[in-house]
Amino acid sequence: MMPAPLRVAAMYRYPVKGLSPQPTRHADLAAGGYFPGDRLFAVENGPSGFDDSAPAHLPKTRFLTLMQCAALAEIASRYSDLERTLTLHRDGAEVQGDLSRPEGRAAVEDFLTAHLPAEAQRGPLRLLAARDGFRFTDSRRGFVSIVNLASVAAIEDWVGGPVDPLRFRANLYVEGWPAWAELDLVGRTLAFARGVRLRVTARTQRCAAANVDPRSGRRDFYIPRTLMTHLEHADCGIYCEVLTGGRIDEGEPFAIEPKSGSPT
Repeated sequence: MMPAPLRVAAMYRYPVKGLSPQPTRHADLAAGGYFPGDRLFAVENGPSGFDDSAPAHLPKTRFLTLMQCAALAEIASRYSDLERTLTLHRDGAEVQGDLSRPEGRAAVEDFLTAHLPAEAQRGPLRLLAARDGFRFTDSRRGFVSIVNLASVAAIEDWVGGPVDPLRFRANLYVEGWPAWAELDLVGRTLAFARGVRLRVTARTQRCAAANVDPRSGRRDFYIPRTLMTHLEHADCGIYCEVLTGGRIDEGEPFAIEPKSGSPT
């Protein structure tokens, strides 16, 4: 039997770290760049030490995330690149803020403060914007993240229930690999039909954010603990850097390039 072809099943971006995803059917990647429109903003949860004039990677614990605040999943968000507006909804309440203006950012901060549990807030909530060349990714080299849907299906078997792949907050969800095959690809290059090439730089270690159902906000499964029990590590997914830029489309096939010096 021929192996299933590798293809991009779905793509998402997360304009605000910790908030809900936005699906996209196309992504125009630049060599050395980030996934477009991804992790442009983060919400500082109390003083984080972030320096806007010299942005540097900080641990995700400095920001509002599902790991600390499952109630974030109950807030629906939508960001407009053109208008630079962020719209938030929860329980019939809504706010829209122009993130290019201080009063717009303040409106978003006030909404989050009012609609999230006080015990999850370590101090004032402040919306931070990433400058060009920087994003609020979890990994210093996490420019594009990928999750293998077969690995998610394996987790479903282990926990005995449906696991929404969006728990893993990846940019690309792919199919065609056997479960966990992606974890052995660090250092390899993925070549997409339209010319994009991604080098796999690291495996993605999962934290308690994956325990939260992204639609209900409930902590219903213990994903990292399940991974440790069955695999003796908590890795699910991979990070990649963009070697060759171009467009990736939903449904696009891709392949693993042969190792250097290997026959084609």
